[in-house]
Amino acid sequence: MTTMTVDRRRLFAALGGSLIGLLFVLFGPAGPASAHAALVASDPANGTIVPDAPNKVTLTFSESIQLIPGKIQVLAPDSSRADAGNPTSDGSAVTIPLRSGGGRGTYLVSYRVVSADSHPVGGTITFSVGAASTPPTATVNDTKVDPVVRGLIPVGKYLGYAGLILLIGPALVLALLWPHRLSRRGPARLVWTGVGLIIFSTLVAIWLQVPYTLGTKLWDVRLGDLRDVLGSTFGAVMLVRLGVIAAAAFLLRTLLRGDGNESKTDLALLGVLGVGALATWPLTGHPTASPVAGVSVVVDAIHLAAASIWVGGLIMLGLFLLRQANERELGAILPIWSRWAATSVSALILAGVVQALIEVSSLTGFFTSTYGLLILVKVALAGSVLGVAWFSRRSVVKRTAERRSGGLRRLVFAELAVTAVIIGVTSALVQIPPPRTAEAAEQSATDTTVSRTLTSQNMALQVDIFPATVGNNSMHLYAYTPDNKPLTVVEWSGTAALPAKGIEPIAIPLLRLTDFHAVGDIALPQAGDWTFKFTARTSDIDESTVTMTATVK
Repeated sequence: MTTMTVDRRRLFAALGGSLIGLLFVLFGPAGPASAHAALVASDPANGTIVPDAPNKVTLTFSESIQLIPGKIQVLAPDSSRADAGNPTSDGSAVTIPLRSGGGRGTYLVSYRVVSADSHPVGGTITFSVGAASTPPTATVNDTKVDPVVRGLIPVGKYLGYAGLILLIGPALVLALLWPHRLSRRGPARLVWTGVGLIIFSTLVAIWLQVPYTLGTKLWDVRLGDLRDVLGSTFGAVMLVRLGVIAAAAFLLRTLLRGDGNESKTDLALLGVLGVGALATWPLTGHPTASPVAGVSVVVDAIHLAAASIWVGGLIMLGLFLLRQANERELGAILPIWSRWAATSVSALILAGVVQALIEVSSLTGFFTSTYGLLILVKVALAGSVLGVAWFSRRSVVKRTAERRSGGLRRLVFAELAVTAVIIGVTSALVQIPPPRTAEAAEQSATDTTVSRTLTSQNMALQVDIFPATVGNNSMHLYAYTPDNKPLTVVEWSGTAALPAKGIEPIAIPLLRLTDFHAVGDIALPQAGDWTFKFTARTSDIDESTVTMTATVK
């Protein structure tokens, strides 16, 4: 067995070991789909009761979204379809037109869309017209993702990252550092492997995006579904990636032959194509949905470029240069490579810090979210790699005149082994919502609106208080008969009191908008359990009074 074979086995054992560990994590107990956008508002609001059937429903998300054909529906109280026509999107807002003359009762809105970072977002909300009723049941599950699909997506991304490393780093070393007397056959195989991995991972990503988007099984992919994916932003970026890699492969042939015919123009074009290929990764991930998308895309591309140059260069050192180059050649190559590595590591650290600050946004987010914890794991692993790299750099500085490549090669393989695990963690990170997304979802889920239905012998009163917090609050009152028909109210009155704090009843100014609908505003000075009392006079001699207690925060 040759030394070359042993070195390759060490490299692929490191990559394979981390990939197996990643597969073990990903194919463990299935959890809910990771949503990377959050529904932050709806009109009508979730769980509210409105007096009349609206002519549309509006959903507002925390970031821009794209529609999925046939994946948004509104069901009427009798489970019939209440939506009319196709929904439309405008940035982060989706508008769903409804049929006119909708009946009374509870409606169910079921949605599944694609967020700006290419992840599906699904869920349901309800609203009622006139009065609440038993909600209809959604005919589709808009939150599911097949666990096999969920697990294979990070694996495909891992292969894509590995392809970038095997393409960019080795190609750069061949172009600028490779001794002319050495054969390029081995490095050429690495580069073509990188090209193949990128193409394969891209085709896999396109295929997986169909069941991931639609919530179907791995092989449940139709031609029309593929066409829809290719017509989306995600599909367009993937097609650009394939085109750029194909063009780069054509130019790489001359460089890999090493016959001296490669021109500076070809190398410059390769550099431009490399930048274009790198940009396709952040354009389908978290950076496109960040608060500063332009900065995030550039920073993420720099991060990928630095990692590809550093790790790809280490592979070239470990597999070829430290074994084949002579002392004079190593004396010229290693100091240059050491400066390259130092620059790449500096760019990695700077870009990683900026990325983390944008996505996590707070110090506590690093310790209270899965995303933040994985970043800390990545930082710890990167720290160990940097320690080995520092030791390697000292070895380069002190031993450039000596042929001590065996020990240096072992250090290189140690760096690669830990780096392979870091790539696995990175592949998992892209499937986990960052804390900024989780915070948006939490804020939308903690709506403090109080909505109650109060009943008396002659009346059912729907009361909505918003936002039910200290300060100014708005109220909506809707009066109905016991059989849920609008009840004409001649005069409204109401009070609010906080007995526990000694606050006597405060009159609520109410304005009659329609026969059965009134609105009012009141300033509530303190938090606590407030007692609200409402009286509706329906004739000269008839009136109904109801009382409720609501918590004001």
